[in-house]
Amino acid sequence: MIQTRRQLIATAGACALAGRAVAASDLHVKDWAWLEGEWKVWHRRLRERLAGDDRWDEFAGRSMFWQVMGGLGNVDDDILDLPSGEYRGMSVRAFDPKSGTWAIWWVDSRNPTVIETPVRGAFLGDVGTFQAPDTFKGRPIIVRFRWRDIHGPKPWWEQDFSPDGGSSWEVNWRNWFTRVSPAPKPLPKIAGAPADFDFLQGRWSVQNRRRRADGSWESFASTLTNWPVLGGQGNVGDNVFHGAGGDWRGLSVRAFDPATRQWSSWWLDGRDPAQIGAPQRGAFTGGVGTLIGEDMRAGRPVKVRVQWSRITPSSARWEQAISADGGATWDINWTSDFTRVA
Repeated sequence: MIQTRRQLIATAGACALAGRAVAASDLHVKDWAWLEGEWKVWHRRLRERLAGDDRWDEFAGRSMFWQVMGGLGNVDDDILDLPSGEYRGMSVRAFDPKSGTWAIWWVDSRNPTVIETPVRGAFLGDVGTFQAPDTFKGRPIIVRFRWRDIHGPKPWWEQDFSPDGGSSWEVNWRNWFTRVSPAPKPLPKIAGAPADFDFLQGRWSVQNRRRRADGSWESFASTLTNWPVLGGQGNVGDNVFHGAGGDWRGLSVRAFDPATRQWSSWWLDGRDPAQIGAPQRGAFTGGVGTLIGEDMRAGRPVKVRVQWSRITPSSARWEQAISADGGATWDINWTSDFTRVA
C-alpha cells in the first residue's frame, strides 16, 4: 500500500499499537520546545573537511523554528550568509515512538529535489546526539550532530565527521543561537520566488471525501496551517485529520527547483514518522497545479497524481488520483475542499 497521505487505511490492530505508541511519545512533545521562535545564529565552519585543515570561516545567519504534529515534529527555516553568498535551507524533524528516536532531514535550496538521508538520535539531559552513516567525497563516514546547552542562554550545535567508524571525530561546523523572539514568523522572500503556492499560506478548514478499501466513500474534516520556507521557494503544511478511527497528523513539505521550474512535494505521515514518502513533481499551468509521482499499491507500481484547482483567496480544491496503467486512465480516490480561516 502507498505509505503517504494517499493511502491512510489502518486496521484495528494497527490502531491499538498506534494508541500505545502515542502514549509513549507524549513524553517527547517538549523535546524541542526550547528552540521555538526566531534566532540570530553565528556560524564557525571548517574550510576543508577531513583534510587536516585548521582554517575556519565565520559568518552570520538567521533561523525560524516551528513545532508541528502536536510537538512530535518540527521545522526550522534558515538563512546562511556564507562567504560565497547567502543561501537557504531547512530542517524537518519527527519523533518515531517505535525506536524512541528523532529523525532529522535537511533540505538544501541549492539541491531542492532531494531530501537528504536523516540523522537519528535522542536527548540525554541538555545534550542531543544524532548520527547516521554517510559518504563524503566518495568516502564512507559517520556524520554526527550534537546540540548542547539547550536550556541555556546560548544553545549551540556542532557537526562532526568520523572516517573510521567512530574511533575518531573531526568537528567541522559549530553555531551558536541567540534568541530574538519566542514567536516564529516567515523569513524574507527571495526576489523572483514563485507565487504558485502563495494562496495556501495561512490557516484552513478542510472537508475531505475519501474512498475506502471496499469502494464506499467516507467524509471527514481536517485543518491545515501552511507557511512559506526557503524564501518562498518552499512551503510546509501541518495537517490534523479528524477521521472515524481518531485523529492523525501529517506534514507536507514542498520545494521549488528554479532549474526545471517544477515543485517537489513530500508527505510525512505522523503514524509512520520514521520515513518521508517518495515525492510528486510538477508545475502550475492555467491556475491548476499538477504533480505526479511513482509509488506502489498492493505490490504493483502505480502513478499518483495530485491536482490543485478552483483557487480563490478564500478557497481551493485538492484532488488525488491513482493510475495503474501508466497514466492512460486515472481513478480519483480523495478530494479535499479548503476554506480559509480568518
